[in-house]
Amino acid sequence: MRSPSAVLLLISCFFVKFARSQSNELLVEGQTGKLYLEHTVVAKENWYSVGRLYNTTPKELTTFNQLALTQPLSIGQKLEIPLTAVNFSQTGQKVAGETLVPVYYVIQEKEWMYRISVNHNKVPIPSLEKWNNVNKDQIHAGLHLIVGYLKVKTALSALAANGAAPAVAAAKVGTPAVAAAKVGTPGGGETGAKAPGGAAKVGGAADVKASMLAAGTEQGGKGKEAAGDEQSTKNKAGDEAASTPVKTKESTPAVTPAVNTTKPVAQAPVAQQTAVTSSHNGGSFKGDYGEAGKSATGLAGTFKSTSGWQDGKYYALMNNTPVGTIVRVDDPSTGKTIYAKVLGQLPDMKESAGLTIRISNAAAAELGEGEGKFNVEVKY
Repeated sequence: MRSPSAVLLLISCFFVKFARSQSNELLVEGQTGKLYLEHTVVAKENWYSVGRLYNTTPKELTTFNQLALTQPLSIGQKLEIPLTAVNFSQTGQKVAGETLVPVYYVIQEKEWMYRISVNHNKVPIPSLEKWNNVNKDQIHAGLHLIVGYLKVKTALSALAANGAAPAVAAAKVGTPAVAAAKVGTPGGGETGAKAPGGAAKVGGAADVKASMLAAGTEQGGKGKEAAGDEQSTKNKAGDEAASTPVKTKESTPAVTPAVNTTKPVAQAPVAQQTAVTSSHNGGSFKGDYGEAGKSATGLAGTFKSTSGWQDGKYYALMNNTPVGTIVRVDDPSTGKTIYAKVLGQLPDMKESAGLTIRISNAAAAELGEGEGKFNVEVKY
């Protein structure tokens, strides 16, 4: 028979182990649409106490775990705790009486920041960099990366003791005055790392050619343009992505004859381009827009195109969106809106990492932006 002291020692070890398990980092499981934490039931816990711990309800817990509320919990049982808009924040926002507790993801082999962002509710890459004080080129397998914050009731959850405010509030990204490889607000310092080889800067007709080919948007046997040809956007889907210079001039009598129509107007300085597009009032596709209740928020990039400067026809590349869809793009920093037709998917290339959408540079000019990255809200 064990002595009382031995029994007490075992009990003490159990509670020490429990205390340590509760102080461990919260590790996220699952992917976008079904993110959750894993909880191991300890003595005297029930559906209600677990719900209070993670700021969720017994009904949400039982439904997510496909169990019944009448089923008692057992010590050592594994539960999945759903991360929802109520108890999970990826913007750093919370209400009075709540504490934010970091939620981590352990990076796996051959994973990079873009894939981690996509798998975790498309959390903006600048936010991941800020919260973890790293840039996308510094991450590596095994790194514990903050991907959001569990919102718990300070007075009800023991997890509140592990709370920590986000390192920096979500940064405002991209203005015409900021270099393409930087992330920040006007006058604020550089808040992101410059991509290797200037990859964050999108430019040149060759870039449009590569983007269009990667997105599968050249169709209909309209012919192939030579590499580096700045008129390569003639072959975009449905023959609508670009128009010839002569046609553009005829359809827009207001354009001064002094403009050299043999060269893309897209090469003009941004100030002039903005002036050309300022009268399009959102673009030619505004009347074709029909919102279906879908939306996405994130970073926008650009690609060069001859279309849109005179005719207001703006185009976009966006994943998981049917070709031909008209999307509304709102720029919260300028308060301006454009409407663009989707030509295809984002090209599978490093420059697309972290982007929600790429729009033609004419569209970006009407939004009051340059050719860097900037925050947008897309509705379609």
